[in-house]
Amino acid sequence: MIRMNVNYILPFLLLLVSFSSCSRKYKIEGNSSVTSLDGKMLFLKTLQNGQWVTIDSSEVVHGLFSMKGCVDSVMMVTLYMDDEGIMPLVLENGKIEVSISNTQLTAKGTFLNNQLYEFIKKRNTLELQIEELDRKEARMVLDGANLEDVHKELEREGESLVKEMNSYVKQFITDNYENVLGPSVFMMMCSTLPYPIMTPQIEDIMRTAPLAFKRNEMVEDFLSKAKENMQLIKEHQRLKQNASTDTSGQ
Repeated sequence: MIRMNVNYILPFLLLLVSFSSCSRKYKIEGNSSVTSLDGKMLFLKTLQNGQWVTIDSSEVVHGLFSMKGCVDSVMMVTLYMDDEGIMPLVLENGKIEVSISNTQLTAKGTFLNNQLYEFIKKRNTLELQIEELDRKEARMVLDGANLEDVHKELEREGESLVKEMNSYVKQFITDNYENVLGPSVFMMMCSTLPYPIMTPQIEDIMRTAPLAFKRNEMVEDFLSKAKENMQLIKEHQRLKQNASTDTSGQ
């Protein structure tokens, strides 16, 4: 019977655990041209059970900062300075290059970060085109165009751009139902609402969403609050209608 020396086996097993628990490594290489960031501490935080938990941190020195570590699974994080969120990142295996300037925030180098910032770039372009319509209207009127005709033309153009952006956002979320980008971009979209509510776009997204997406902590919490608010709105409308009926019947 072969006997093994436990003193040799235990370190070997611990080594295996160490390798397996650190199979995914992230490395963030960042640069900033924003002078006010120099000397500041930046933090990577993720939302867990409603609380922002710090994952990593780094000081900005001469416009440069770096972080590295192990990650058990792909997670969505936010780069913070003090209590101010600067930009979203996907913490995943590989080298992530972050660039911060007064006009642009970018992250690239890994698949999901590339996807996320391509999405943000396209969405920002569409938003700028929509915002530009008011200035375009003023220029066209100053050039002698009829105000009513210009308004109708730009209204159609605005509706087309909004439709294109909504379609693009929906498609991106749909394409990423099964990874961290889907729920995160869904919550970015919902954050533009004054309060949680079920809009036609949200209902359309949820119609084809898989169970894993619906059970995401942030998504589930939003949907719960949105449905409560919808019930309150319906009840308010019902009471208002009853009051109107009672008044007209007097």
